Amino acid sequence: MSVQEYLEKHLLPRKIEEAVNAAVRAKAADPVSEALVGMDPQQQAQIDQAIMDLDKAHHRTEVGANAMLAVSIAACKAGAAEKEVPLYKHIADLVGKSATTLPVPAITVINGGTHAGNNLPIQEIMILPIGAKNFEEAMQMGSETYHHLKDIIWEKYGSDSCNIGDDGGFAPNISRQGQLKHTIVISISNQAPFDQSLAILLLFYFLEVYDLETWKTMSFFIQVRNRKKYDLEFKSAKKSGQNFKTGDDMIEIYSQLCSEYPLVSIEQPFDKDDWEHSKKFTTLELCQVVGDDLLMSDPERIKRAVNEYTCDALTLKASQVGTVTEAIEAVKQAKDAHWGVMVSHRSGDTDDSFIADLAVGAAAGQIKAGAPCRGECLTKYNQLLRIEEEFGSEGVYAGENWRTTAS
Repeated sequence: MSVQEYLEKHLLPRKIEEAVNAAVRAKAADPVSEALVGMDPQQQAQIDQAIMDLDKAHHRTEVGANAMLAVSIAACKAGAAEKEVPLYKHIADLVGKSATTLPVPAITVINGGTHAGNNLPIQEIMILPIGAKNFEEAMQMGSETYHHLKDIIWEKYGSDSCNIGDDGGFAPNISRQGQLKHTIVISISNQAPFDQSLAILLLFYFLEVYDLETWKTMSFFIQVRNRKKYDLEFKSAKKSGQNFKTGDDMIEIYSQLCSEYPLVSIEQPFDKDDWEHSKKFTTLELCQVVGDDLLMSDPERIKRAVNEYTCDALTLKASQVGTVTEAIEAVKQAKDAHWGVMVSHRSGDTDDSFIADLAVGAAAGQIKAGAPCRGECLTKYNQLLRIEEEFGSEGVYAGENWRTTAS
């Protein structure tokens, strides 16, 4: 019996039937492949423009960003194969860079926020081995610290505290952030001779906030007497109201963290539309301030952030823009502003290692690919190790220049 007969007689489970029908429709009408037939895979900008011409919607809802990105990356890989050069070298040519650099990995060690089922409002706590002499040693530092941290968490909070979140970081059920960061500092300090080579990066997201009267989800902020506040208890069913913070309160919290811990970078410290407090905090120049949802890798938002000085680094997620060419243009914008660039994976990512080559080819200086566990994270780190091995003695690790490599 053919697949079509199975479909006509409804002999397949409903979900499988829906998936098969979707595949059949996609094969029957595939405007993307029709638009690209006969094009030169080395002409990345032309290919991506042809893809973009098919989807004029601002949020890429017609063809879809996922489909666009998959085709764009496939074309990029085909272009490298036709030139008979490594993918990172082909990307470097597209960016216009003659030198390539191994990035400093921002290795996730703790997950919270919406990426874990604990009470911690911080989405990720990461460590950056900026003092390593090469990428291989950086991964050794990160991996050993990660596993040492597991032993400490196990001893202090119990075995169930070693469950992991979406990015592979441990997810202990702790709500006191200072207590947890102190634990991480202990873990780092016990990693001699690595303790002076590791720094900390925090990723904040405030995704659930509530109206104080109805307790219903409203927006990223809560409105209290005409003042917008951040909810540090957004994961708690019972809210005391003691952890509703203004933007100025958050600036004070971040400033204290920077003074107490080896904190060198904070990603998305405020809501994506809170330009005022992002600017206030960035101008203090206490650490690198990375824009993720604030920028969304969007050229217009990046331009505004540069003009208003609301952050000084870019989180580059290719899936936010949809094509390799647009990702490269975002890197160039950040470079022209003398920003740092952090190439990033996505939570629940695939095991494709493209972003590893992108980080090297664009000389980003920073890469965020999760913890040293889970296949979708390790595939990126392993690719970077292979690239460094290929470089041999000529390999350059960003290290102490992690913020300026992209400039």
